[in-house]
Amino acid sequence: MLNSPWLALLVTLVAAITWLAFCAWVSKNQYVSSKLSRKLVHIGTGPIFVLCWLLFPDLPISRYLAALLPLPITIQYLLVGLGVIDREADVNALSRSGDRRELLKGPFYYGIVFILITLLVWKDHPAGVTALMLLCGGDGLADPLGNLVKSKPLFWSSRKTWAGSLGMLLGGLVFSAAVLAVYIGAGVFAGPLTAYLPGLVLVSLGATLVESLPISGLDNLTVPAAALLLGFALLG
Repeated sequence: MLNSPWLALLVTLVAAITWLAFCAWVSKNQYVSSKLSRKLVHIGTGPIFVLCWLLFPDLPISRYLAALLPLPITIQYLLVGLGVIDREADVNALSRSGDRRELLKGPFYYGIVFILITLLVWKDHPAGVTALMLLCGGDGLADPLGNLVKSKPLFWSSRKTWAGSLGMLLGGLVFSAAVLAVYIGAGVFAGPLTAYLPGLVLVSLGATLVESLPISGLDNLTVPAAALLLGFALLG
């Protein structure tokens, strides 16, 4: 923990911008596909941001300063999606088809969720951390694993597969447990981690079920919403 929330803000900003710039760079130079780059943004940005919360001192202003970090990036995605500004690197890194309007859905929703959970939950309850990690690690890994491992589609959702849902479950559970373990180690939440594991499993299962539903383009909203509600009920 740093003594100054402003210094914590600066460190977190540098870390987030560095990661986003790296993802855009590897996509632009075709080291990875635009689809994989988009997933790297989705999976990596959240844990960096949430772990940097630990740098902020326990002051009322801290959560508001932290919430400022995803705000300009979220506004940027909104403006790119609307065509107000032209940033080809963002479109290539974050869209599936190269259509700038895709940034108005997944990436924009992603940013909004992070802002709201930072403001409303912060470090006050493990449900907030868990919801964001299920969004990043769970929903972020569902699609890549679903494409990598060939499996049958779910009988209630033809566009989702059993492998993808397994990726959602395992990715969300591992990311949530790992970050929660860091928070317990830092003394933010009471331990031990094993006390949270049954609840984490149930929250991950519930979020996985929501992610598996045949709803297009809303996973970045529905998954954290479900995880947040379940987290408040099951994680103490």
